Amino acid sequence: MTISQWNLDEREGRVSQAEAFARGKELRRHLPRRAHANFAPAAERDPLGILSLQAESRVQELIPLRNERMLSSPFAFYRGTAGIMAADLGREANTGIRVVSCGDAHVSNFGLFASPQRTLVFDLNDFDEAAVAPWEWDVKRLVASVVIGARESKFTDGNVRLAARAAAKAYREGLYDMMKLSVLERYYFRIDTETPDPSLDSAAQKVLDKATRQARRRTSQAFVEKISERGEDGRLLIREDPPVLTHVPDATEELVLELFEQYKRTVPSDIVQLLNQFTPTDIAMRVVGVGSVGTRCYILILTGPQGEALVLQVKEAQVSVLQSFGGEHPGPNSQPRADPYNAAVDALQGRRVVANQHILQAVSDSFLGYLNYGGRDFYVRQFRDMKGSIDVSTLKLSPFITYSAACGTLLARAHAQSEGAAVIAGYLGTSDVFDQAVVDWSLAYATQSLTDYHAFESAQL
Repeated sequence: MTISQWNLDEREGRVSQAEAFARGKELRRHLPRRAHANFAPAAERDPLGILSLQAESRVQELIPLRNERMLSSPFAFYRGTAGIMAADLGREANTGIRVVSCGDAHVSNFGLFASPQRTLVFDLNDFDEAAVAPWEWDVKRLVASVVIGARESKFTDGNVRLAARAAAKAYREGLYDMMKLSVLERYYFRIDTETPDPSLDSAAQKVLDKATRQARRRTSQAFVEKISERGEDGRLLIREDPPVLTHVPDATEELVLELFEQYKRTVPSDIVQLLNQFTPTDIAMRVVGVGSVGTRCYILILTGPQGEALVLQVKEAQVSVLQSFGGEHPGPNSQPRADPYNAAVDALQGRRVVANQHILQAVSDSFLGYLNYGGRDFYVRQFRDMKGSIDVSTLKLSPFITYSAACGTLLARAHAQSEGAAVIAGYLGTSDVFDQAVVDWSLAYATQSLTDYHAFESAQL
């Protein structure tokens, strides 16, 4: 249920930032900040039914592997249940302020990757579920993940709450700080890991340094050397490793070239010029992630004129759970449009992922594009371009809190790109009322997620 829908999309209704702050403060009368503490699961709630419904559109042979990965831990299960959470959030009251949302902003969906300038950036890095939705949904998804991760690390109850509050506080303060910047300054703001951060203690700095070293080793060339071999004609060919890595029987050379040309029509001219110097040499299906297992995901190896490798990931883009289970909208630049060359290139869901990723990230992969094949939408990105992550299960308390706060700050930066950000900042204010409330909600939701995990576990026996 939506309490109030501010008319922020109407250009004639645009207000000054001071007026937006005042609107946000006024909104507290309609939905007090402390009301966000209340989690009341619906009587008709059916989490396992949602997982079964999602499985219907996936590769059926991979569903057992998906279940296996989700059963590995309560946190892994949470990673695969964005649909369940969207359904739960869709039944709650919200402020009515909608932003371009990540849709799955848990702590493991932040990480390192290379910018086009080849510096390493820390930011959100998963946008399969991105759409327009109430801002609170991303915050609750993030803070609940902090609780679940902290509990899995066996931190004390007090320290679990401390870490969760750090994430919530960082979001609130980060958004407030973003409002001190001009719109252009917000757009350019990013966390560059090569710039020293005096706020990091020695333990957190060691974690970041290790992740940075690992990320720099994760390149297309290193991946290709690991999983491929040279054919008789010198081209790179993938070695199979079923069920994780398998060739695609119907991927003829003609079809791959046709789809490659379709994809090139969705990227900038400089990238087209670059791609024209590469030749597709092999393609295989590769299983990725936890929640994504069963969606169709491929890696395409391209070989350059000097034998250099470029690997692209072609990943199926289904309807965002924020839409299918939360009842929200796809987001800006995601509506169908005519293409003068090929109507199939529209790829609505692929374009949704790409458009929203560009909005939410400070810098994005230059190779982002999309295509449609067999009635399914896909988006394309460079694979393993110095992409790295921090395994939160290995973190001690101090770096865990630092990392959780960094995720909160980056989520605030992402939301600050939407027009309603100043209203949110006015609503949150400078006190910790919302912080405490969202932590209470997240503690309750983490307990609910654990109950769902055990029910899922029992259903597999």
